[in-house]
Amino acid sequence: MVQSSLCQLNDLSSRMGLDAILFTDLNNIRYLCGFTGTDGALILSGGRTIFLTDSRYLEQAKTQVRTDDQRQYQAKIEGVAEALAALGIIRIGFEAEHMTCAALGRYRERCGDSVEWVELGDDLRKLRCIKGQSELAAIEEATRIAQLGFEEVLPLIRPGAVESDIARELEFALRRLGGQEKSFDFIVASGPRGALPHGVASDRVIQDGELVTIDFGTVSDGFHSDETVTVAVGEVSPELQNIYDIVLEAHDRAAAALRPGVQLRDLDAIARDYITEKGYGEYFGHGLGHGVGLDVHEAPVLSPRSSDVAAENMVVTIEPGIYIPGLGGVRIEDMYVVTSTGARVLTRIPKNFKVLS
Repeated sequence: MVQSSLCQLNDLSSRMGLDAILFTDLNNIRYLCGFTGTDGALILSGGRTIFLTDSRYLEQAKTQVRTDDQRQYQAKIEGVAEALAALGIIRIGFEAEHMTCAALGRYRERCGDSVEWVELGDDLRKLRCIKGQSELAAIEEATRIAQLGFEEVLPLIRPGAVESDIARELEFALRRLGGQEKSFDFIVASGPRGALPHGVASDRVIQDGELVTIDFGTVSDGFHSDETVTVAVGEVSPELQNIYDIVLEAHDRAAAALRPGVQLRDLDAIARDYITEKGYGEYFGHGLGHGVGLDVHEAPVLSPRSSDVAAENMVVTIEPGIYIPGLGGVRIEDMYVVTSTGARVLTRIPKNFKVLS
């Protein structure tokens, strides 16, 4: 997949009349050349790749990085500017979504007015959409760890438990099981807080008869998992049960329709239209899902505004939800890889309605 991406980037350079493309986003650098450190830059120019880093990572780069050339700098911007000057670069593309205005200003100042900086946005956004087999294996390992970690903490989810305690124990469990780090700050939202789509774990005490939504993920070999489970603590009201059933059906309908060639805005519509039909459309305010990989949120996007199309070996989430202020909420999220004929679920925790006593 990487070699194909490099060919596409060289074609992009030719079409846009670029002398080079500069990558400073560490996940793009890792994808393109294998570097896993925390300071580096990658230049693609004339079909060649040049990796630059500081003295801390020289030995690591020798065994890890796959490029035509490797160079050392003492300060990144000065080192990159010197390399561009040596290459005679006049027109250079850069990652518009990742480079700050301040950094761009310093590059321009150091390189001078003769160098033209060209924003690359959507052309790079889809760079990592299609996953190779090693990437899929890492993602599946993350989902395996996530399942085991969740099973460990499931007995702790009961009346009297504190949301933040559950989040902390879940993070500890994932670490013990081999997760490198958490994918994001875990959401543990119980009772009325379930109406907060991003209700990061608080000091609230879980009560009997409430739903609890847990959105969490871990990292394996740099690749993320992302999964949301909603469970009932004791018997819940008929309305909460009904909301759960609606969200699960919307989730299942969208998942069944995922296959190569499907417009991802149409997939969003399948879930959204069903929730609207059941009278809860105004309570589903976010998109249906997103890509997952080296970033927990990356291309493609599943939303009403998406122009993305499903393709084989894309990895996406499907995560419809209903959030009712003062009552609570439900979100159900799984990760899927698009196959040649449909989609295969990657996450492993069953999403059938579960009542914890």
